[in-house]
Amino acid sequence: MAFPHGLRALNHRDYRRFYFSQFAAQIGSWMQNVAQAWLVLQLTDSPFKLGFLATLQFSPVLLLSIVSGAVADRLPKRPLLVATQTTLALQGLLLALLVATGHVQYWHVAVLGLALGFANVVDQPARQSFVMELVGRADVSSAVALNSAGFNLARIVGPAVAGLVIGRVGIAWTFLVNGLGFLGVIVTLLRMQARGLPPDTPRASIFEEIMEGVRYAANTPRLRLLIGLVLVVSLSVFNFSVYMPLLARNVLGLDAEGFGFLMASLGVGAVAGALTVGARASRYPSLSSIFMSAILALSMLIGLGFTGRVGLAVPLLFFTGYWGIMMMASCNTSIQLQAPDVLRGRVMSLYTWVSGGAFPIGAFIVGTISQGWGVSVAFLWNGTIGLAAVGGLFLWWRLRRD
Repeated sequence: MAFPHGLRALNHRDYRRFYFSQFAAQIGSWMQNVAQAWLVLQLTDSPFKLGFLATLQFSPVLLLSIVSGAVADRLPKRPLLVATQTTLALQGLLLALLVATGHVQYWHVAVLGLALGFANVVDQPARQSFVMELVGRADVSSAVALNSAGFNLARIVGPAVAGLVIGRVGIAWTFLVNGLGFLGVIVTLLRMQARGLPPDTPRASIFEEIMEGVRYAANTPRLRLLIGLVLVVSLSVFNFSVYMPLLARNVLGLDAEGFGFLMASLGVGAVAGALTVGARASRYPSLSSIFMSAILALSMLIGLGFTGRVGLAVPLLFFTGYWGIMMMASCNTSIQLQAPDVLRGRVMSLYTWVSGGAFPIGAFIVGTISQGWGVSVAFLWNGTIGLAAVGGLFLWWRLRRD
């Protein structure tokens, strides 16, 4: 069976198996994201502690993602991914046990969130490079769009299911489903016929290899621009593990099921955006479309700061997800295609560092503003500052070209 152009990466058997097993695991991960945020509000009733947990969980990305990219270039990707997926499974199962036995405390959630961050900081650059090895350069734009669509489709299903599960049978079951979901990925990796490309033979120290990737990105103007845009949007828009429970509970007066529904609305838009990127005929997304997507996503964020009604929040979240993922998936594709094979892990680790590393800073800002002035002010602040920063990047690019 041959898949249509937009889904052509699925013609590669090993990628297809990896993709669907990863999708199932991502549903569990989104269930855990919702459950963890709701659990923290139940335990502490503190927007600041909710933001601090997100800061702690994503701090390894800020501190170590560039190093992890160099490690990913040195090691074979498949066994490395088996190790990271096993760690993620154990983290979810332990959290399920603590909640089910009634012993869970805030510090347990914080420590396990930090462990999750350390596993993800290794997993992300290795997984992105491994996908390129499975599908080849010609189909990487399709794979990136499919990965983004799957991730965000899981963002629809996972939160919606999590809201129902929390309301009907309790939070512990969401963590259990997440832990068990990684087993399918582990089995798929172990049974995979393709072994991927051999790791790059180390020619220098890890520090020298890191600097090689940084220098390449710094000396490539288009990469500098793309990474700058990713930084702005990641810092401003993608703090939804902090934004959303506060919007649902404190502004809209919703319960856990309503929180899950809001997250699903965001995910529907994100899937639509990812599929739009995958359906494009051109392999290289245009900079004009990337800039416009960033501007529209930030504008939707400002709109959320003014809404107090579910009927307005849902379409605003849909379009925030749509334009935000349009922008991020386009940047991801452009960066992967720009990077040479031997540097891809290191260059993509810069993408991970910026996109994920901005999150702990953004989460801390959102949590602090929400604690003092409410989450609506946080939406308005981040949207306005983000638009100003995108305008500055656009001006720099135009002046440089002129």
